[in-house]
Amino acid sequence: MNSDLQLQQKREVAEAAVKHVREGMVLGVGTGSTVNCFIDALVASEIEIEAAVSSSEATTEQLKAIGVHVRELNNAGTLDLYIDGADEFDKHRRLIKGGGGALTREKIVAGASRRFVCIVDESKKVGVLGKFPLPIEVIPMARSYIARQMVVLGGQPELREGFVTDNGNEILDVHNMDLVDPVEMERTINNLPGVVTCGLFAIRPADVVLMATANGVVEV
Repeated sequence: MNSDLQLQQKREVAEAAVKHVREGMVLGVGTGSTVNCFIDALVASEIEIEAAVSSSEATTEQLKAIGVHVRELNNAGTLDLYIDGADEFDKHRRLIKGGGGALTREKIVAGASRRFVCIVDESKKVGVLGKFPLPIEVIPMARSYIARQMVVLGGQPELREGFVTDNGNEILDVHNMDLVDPVEMERTINNLPGVVTCGLFAIRPADVVLMATANGVVEV
């Protein structure tokens, strides 16, 4: 897909996501290029939300720049709606996220939200998750141990060089994982000591996936 078409699709799906937003909501807002389009569409809609909780420092700065009050999650209670993208999704609305490195905060905000609307273009749809390398946020001292465990589980881990998460941790990107049962794999990886969380969003999948296609936006 060429970059101009992909950008156009991201804008279309962002506009579709704004239709789920209501006046006075407290929103969770994710991270990434499609979310950036959502923030632009939210401004254009002139819908006045009460506040937002952000999943990354970068998104926080964007929201503040357009005049949105950004709250800490600890002071926000249950969120009405979470809007975020994904690196992959399947027909059951299970996701891989974390390409931008904000997977832990994204998973926390998703868990604290009543509804999770995921916005993607059609290039992100897969039959079985795992084509995109699975990100795992790890405590730095556990990096080598977790990497060995990923090899045992059939993956090929690679340190994301020169990257530190907003939480001060490191990320392993694991290639060639067998994710036929992503719920069980999410539990297995998250139970390893030293793992903060993995990028599988299968235990708590998206409630709705809005997918931009050449023929318009499709709701999954």
